[in-house]
Amino acid sequence: MQTMKRRIILVIIGGVISFGVTLCCAAGYDPASSYNLTIDEAIGLAYKNNFDIQIQSQEISAAQAAIQGARSEFLPKLNAQAGFTHTDSVLKLDMPQAKKDMGIFTGYKNDNQAGLTLDQTIYNGGANIANLRQKQVTLRIQEETLRARKLDTEFEVKRLFYGLLLAHETERIAQNLLDQAKSHYEEVKNKYEQGTASRFDLLQSKVQVSKLAPELINAKNAVELIDAELKKLLGLKIQATLMIKDSLAYNEIEIKESEFLKTAYLEKPEMTLMALGVDVKKWLIEMAKAGHKPQINAQLGYAYQSNDVGDLVNRRHNNWDAGVSLSIPIFDGFSTKAKVDEAKARYTQAKLEKEDLGEQIAVDIRKACLDLVKSQAVILSQKDTIDEAQEALKISEVRYDNGEGTNLDVIDAQVSLSQVEENLSQGIYDYIMAEAYLSRTMGRSSVKEIRNEKTY
Repeated sequence: MQTMKRRIILVIIGGVISFGVTLCCAAGYDPASSYNLTIDEAIGLAYKNNFDIQIQSQEISAAQAAIQGARSEFLPKLNAQAGFTHTDSVLKLDMPQAKKDMGIFTGYKNDNQAGLTLDQTIYNGGANIANLRQKQVTLRIQEETLRARKLDTEFEVKRLFYGLLLAHETERIAQNLLDQAKSHYEEVKNKYEQGTASRFDLLQSKVQVSKLAPELINAKNAVELIDAELKKLLGLKIQATLMIKDSLAYNEIEIKESEFLKTAYLEKPEMTLMALGVDVKKWLIEMAKAGHKPQINAQLGYAYQSNDVGDLVNRRHNNWDAGVSLSIPIFDGFSTKAKVDEAKARYTQAKLEKEDLGEQIAVDIRKACLDLVKSQAVILSQKDTIDEAQEALKISEVRYDNGEGTNLDVIDAQVSLSQVEENLSQGIYDYIMAEAYLSRTMGRSSVKEIRNEKTY
């Protein structure tokens, strides 16, 4: 039975908490099932194992094959034909001086045939061209869809990866608060036994310990749940050991909303998909219009025909034919008109959807910027408060030891410090996720070129 040890590395730099989490097996450690990952490595592993990404990759292969199929419509079709037909009665002509056996014109009772036919579409109203263009645009759509899938996966990895770090930090804070409460309870208990503390203080301290125990259990459960969800996203077994090398730290971003919006319009895959969707609908209109246009086809045939298979291939038994056909649609019951009208309506719909998405992107960029500002304000306010909260706790403990303060002052100071630490770690997580949301909205996997590197 393996026992798990969790090691939490905590560093406080400039008042802001940075920590890493390491999970390891005390016994039976299996390196093959151990993963020591940074955020970039986790994203790469998710790309490799994510089923949605794998499925979408196959969609690209299918779209490439569809393009080849559309190109084949421009090429001639060559077919080999052979057959045997027995006819009860055929016309008999005796023309010994003819260069050709008259049977190839009048038929044979035992008719053996073998030959080639070549068919070529010369013009079909532009339908083949429109179909090829549509398939080419569809390939780009599938490629952009794959990029969108990867960006979604990256965002989800960040949410769980940094969420796991936040959960460990929350667990650490809950553990520290419970340890402080237990230590204070023992101190109050000693004072009570010495007659320097009231029974009310003793009961109050004991109740505080009981109140904090469930919070620690909840924090531990949150760690286990997020750990399991992250492993599932990365395609790892639930029994695997996951070690995280990164820390809960953030890089401040210079807010340039107009530049963010411009980038999103150009690079967000969903915006590109909308534009490509408009192109597809445009070519569908052209395909529908082909029903009103003439159709021109050419055909060439070359064959041997004889009543004797052994005497099939010779100059007296060969024949060829060639021709061109023209078909001009006059009336099709308004079928083509209906198809054109439907395609035009879809085209207009696609343009409206693109405009609507553009408006939504502007809202999403504004939300990301506001979240960055809010999170930054929380971080700065709580960073400056940690030292004060720690000092306040020390003062309350000294005052209580000297009989100048109350037991409630110590409890309040302990809770206040833990709340400040939680607010700070939550603020850092919110800032990281606001940055991740901004990157996703802009269609980028990183925003290093617009970062002003500043880590607390």
